[in-house]
Amino acid sequence: MTYRITGLSPQDFAPLFALSDKALAKAGACRVTASASRGFPCRVSLADAREGEELILLHHVSHDVATPYRSAYAIYVRRDAAQAGPYIDCTPPVFEGRPLGLRGFAADGMLKDARLAAPGESDAAIRELFADPRIAYIDAHNAAHGCFAARIERHGDGQ
Repeated sequence: MTYRITGLSPQDFAPLFALSDKALAKAGACRVTASASRGFPCRVSLADAREGEELILLHHVSHDVATPYRSAYAIYVRRDAAQAGPYIDCTPPVFEGRPLGLRGFAADGMLKDARLAAPGESDAAIRELFADPRIAYIDAHNAAHGCFAARIERHGDGQ
C-alpha cells in the first residue's frame, strides 16, 4: 500500500491576487506578507512561504461532504505557487516540524479513525491508518491551529 499527497490547485486561488484589499475583505479573505520563513504554510505548494512573500489568507472548505464531518478553516496560499506533488510515500515540507492531526475517512465522508502524529511520525501514522480497509482518504490538519494541511489518498494498491 502506498499513498499520495498533492497540493490544492493554484487555479482555484489565482484570481484572488487580482482583487483589491476591500474586495478580499468582502469575501472574508485578506492579503498578508510572511513575516518569517516559517509559519505561513501554503496549501498549494505544501511548503512554507519565505519571509516577505505575499499570501492570501482565506476560508477554505477542505472536507466538503454531506455528513457531520464537513470541515472548513483558514488556509494560506502563496502568490504564483505551483501545485506541489505528487508526494508518493513521503511527506511534503509543510509537514516537517509540525504535530499533525490525521483524520481517516470512509468513501462516504464518515470518520473511521484518527491519529496524532508528532514531528517525524506522520509517515508511520498515515500507513497505520491506511492499514484499515475502511479508510479511503486522510485529511491532515495542523494539530495546534487546526487548519487543513493536505489530503492524503491511497495510491498504487488498486484503490
